[in-house]
Amino acid sequence: MEHARPLEAIAGFAAMLREHGLKVGIPEQQAMVHAALALPPARYPCLEAAWRAITCQSAAQWKSWSALFEQYWYPHRLKGQVKTSGQTRHARHRPDIRQLVQELQSQLGATKRPQDVASKAMDSAWLPQDLSRLQMLADLIAMRLRKRLSRRWQDDQNGRRLDIRRTCRRSLATGGIPLRPAWRRSRPEQPQLFVLVDVSRSMETHAQLFLRVARAFVAAMQSRVFVFHTRLTEVTPLLKRDSLHVQEKINAVTAGFAGGTRIATSVMDFHKIHARAQLRRGSRVWVFSDGYDADEPEQLADQLRALVQRGALIDWFHPGSKIPSSAALRPCSTIIRNFHRMDSLRDLETLSKILN
Repeated sequence: MEHARPLEAIAGFAAMLREHGLKVGIPEQQAMVHAALALPPARYPCLEAAWRAITCQSAAQWKSWSALFEQYWYPHRLKGQVKTSGQTRHARHRPDIRQLVQELQSQLGATKRPQDVASKAMDSAWLPQDLSRLQMLADLIAMRLRKRLSRRWQDDQNGRRLDIRRTCRRSLATGGIPLRPAWRRSRPEQPQLFVLVDVSRSMETHAQLFLRVARAFVAAMQSRVFVFHTRLTEVTPLLKRDSLHVQEKINAVTAGFAGGTRIATSVMDFHKIHARAQLRRGSRVWVFSDGYDADEPEQLADQLRALVQRGALIDWFHPGSKIPSSAALRPCSTIIRNFHRMDSLRDLETLSKILN
């Protein structure tokens, strides 16, 4: 537990910044950790300027930064405590800046590979309240999907659709007079959800967030989750286990993690092999990717069209504010239902009101 203290302190600082309106997500927190690892301990005062450049996006945020930094990292100057993330945090529960740089350097920088450091940094960035909020949003979206009515019917004496066949069968007992009509109503049915997460090198800083979101939907509606780079692998059983170290488990079963990307080939393997028996009308397929594909550009449109022909509804979730415009995705604009930004829990909260 002791070696995680610097990462937990940075995660707490990021949560405080979010409370004050700064958009500090997983990528920003990872960049803050990398900045601390790259900085020699003797130059620790420079860390404030580096973090300021990473997190501030406006003149107003730039002006308020110094007060927030002072409030969190030097609370002893404010009678030893400060209100952070809804709880009172005392100075003794986190290192000061000099100690933080030294601990990160000694515990992570010299002993771990860069990708391992990134994984641990992103894993610790999730505070318990973040995980609870994520699961709540996933449950809310699952309820929205569950409310949609299918084309299937079920018997219901209070229904509004007459079941002619059952009514005629009942009338045989009364000489052909339909004294006991049978009724039906639409049956609410939760659609099957498939989540495909891009874990290639271009998505390295976003994959952890996407996997966390996918894991929440495994719990909320029994979705099936796949990761892909140059090939596709199902990771649903791993995400069902009660462990926060999602990325470490994914790395263990997916050789070539953070390599190239073959989206079209992965989608083909998905619908021809892995989900062949489960894909049906109304199934949801969510793709988490930036859209950069090493396959021939026209292949992705062909494979996505094959999903639609089997009744699937496709939504594409991407990092950044701009809709991906790679050569592979440009022909797919009429095939994909919607493109959604996914950079933080705030984006997921917005989507919880519109996803269907």
